[in-house]
Amino acid sequence: MRDIKDILYEICEDDAVLDPDCELIDSGILDSLAFIELFSSLEDEGIYLQPTRIDRTMLKTPRTIEKLIQDYIAEQN
Repeated sequence: MRDIKDILYEICEDDAVLDPDCELIDSGILDSLAFIELFSSLEDEGIYLQPTRIDRTMLKTPRTIEKLIQDYIAEQN
């Protein structure tokens, strides 16, 4: 699995996403189109998340997205 910050950088093309505590939603870096791209990229990595079942706060920063992915992987094992 690639680092979430690398995935976010490819999608958003903003160095701010390299900060694990960057406010992705509040800053507008992660807009609705970027959300779609994020979930698509995660699926390419084998991470199948249901966007409608995710608490929006888990998508707030790169750190919370990493936690969401770690939880998903733990549930699959």
